[in-house]
Amino acid sequence: MSVRALVVDPAAPAAVRLGEVAEPVPGPGQVLVEVSHASLNYGDLNDARSGRVPAGAVLGSDAAGVVVRAAADGTGPAAGTRVVALTTGAFAERVAIDVGALAEVPKGLDPAKAVALPVAGVAALRSLRAAGLGPDKTVLVTGASGGVGRFAVQLAARAGAHVIASVGSAARAEGLADAGADEVLIGLEGLQRPVDVVIDSVGGSQLVAAWQLLAAGGSVQSVGWTSGEPAVFPPYATVGPAKSLTSFVIEGEAGTDLAVLTELAAEGSLAVEIGWQGSWDRFDEAAEALRGRRISGKAVLEVASARPQA
Repeated sequence: MSVRALVVDPAAPAAVRLGEVAEPVPGPGQVLVEVSHASLNYGDLNDARSGRVPAGAVLGSDAAGVVVRAAADGTGPAAGTRVVALTTGAFAERVAIDVGALAEVPKGLDPAKAVALPVAGVAALRSLRAAGLGPDKTVLVTGASGGVGRFAVQLAARAGAHVIASVGSAARAEGLADAGADEVLIGLEGLQRPVDVVIDSVGGSQLVAAWQLLAAGGSVQSVGWTSGEPAVFPPYATVGPAKSLTSFVIEGEAGTDLAVLTELAAEGSLAVEIGWQGSWDRFDEAAEALRGRRISGKAVLEVASARPQA
């Protein structure tokens, strides 16, 4: 039996098309999930175009839906449980998912909001943790209107840090003060005092400028590179008091962190902004809007399936 999925196709306009793949067969420690929603990230678009996900393979990392077959080894949630997961090949009607990669969606939390949390929320949470977040820190978040950025602003503010949000235009600053930003800047204009933590998703010249603002002992976490521009450091920029520029990628199972994030979202302590939502048939539209930076927050795909739950 086959299922529909968004698969990589270099000949397609966004290098992705709806196609059919074999229905997954879950291993002993995996559940089978009927997917209702998926979330699109910049990384997904880059994976499709760069070849990191090969042609014909299913794209995606963020999925939410209902367990239709429990894990054979007795671990994980029972059939009928609503779950959200960070897993490879997420953009399909049915996905086999490791039990450690998912969390139950709390009662009252819309799955469209839950599915916005895996990549962006876990990246924000873990990068702040790795940078040494604390109430005495000044945290700069670049690309703050995007998915990772908005979560990072909220989580840093929740920890008691002084939060500076940097965006590309005045229009993209909307809502960031309410999210917890103490300062909202266009670019880094006017920022001269040092910062302790930088969560950077822009790269290029803004990464260089952020590095120069970093205090001794501080940390830049490079979580993305949406500018697509090279970062050129001036001579001696990396000579001086110790500070760090760290590459970031989500590694290991995300279930525990996802449980934290979904609980925060369910209780209203972590706002989830959806800037685009529609059928996965409109993938090209969502991809174009995301690449064109016309989305604040997250892009959510609704997975249409006529399959009855088993």
